[in-house]
Amino acid sequence: MSEIDDISRRILRVLARDGRISNLDLAAEVGLSPSACLRRVQELERRGVITGYRARLDPLQTGRGFLAYITVGLAEHTKQAQEGFERAMRAAPEVVECHNVTGVFEYLLRVETADLAAYKAFHTDRLGTVPHVRSITSYIVMGSPKDDRT
Repeated sequence: MSEIDDISRRILRVLARDGRISNLDLAAEVGLSPSACLRRVQELERRGVITGYRARLDPLQTGRGFLAYITVGLAEHTKQAQEGFERAMRAAPEVVECHNVTGVFEYLLRVETADLAAYKAFHTDRLGTVPHVRSITSYIVMGSPKDDRT
């Protein structure tokens, strides 16, 4: 895989901030002609550096204004236990991120629900019933002074 140069880095920064920017505006912002800019973006897409574009949604307006990060420890450290847990998390619409991590627990989840009652239902009825779950620790987000994803 070839190195990403400074111009491509600038393109990526702008697109990460605004994936709907027009090619003309993107080219002006990064200092390229529109045709050269378009070729670069298409090459970044072809190489898989740019994997897609997303809409950023207002969590309150989509009924997902309650945010929690959860650490999960498994009772068994087997491939089967991990695959079962990961399958259950993929099927849970409340789980928007699931990361297998190192440290004192195995997983870090980002969970979005409408409110505390919906979170409690997820915690008790879904996450708490997954086989091999040994520990669950919730971190409720009270505010997000910086979140470049939104």
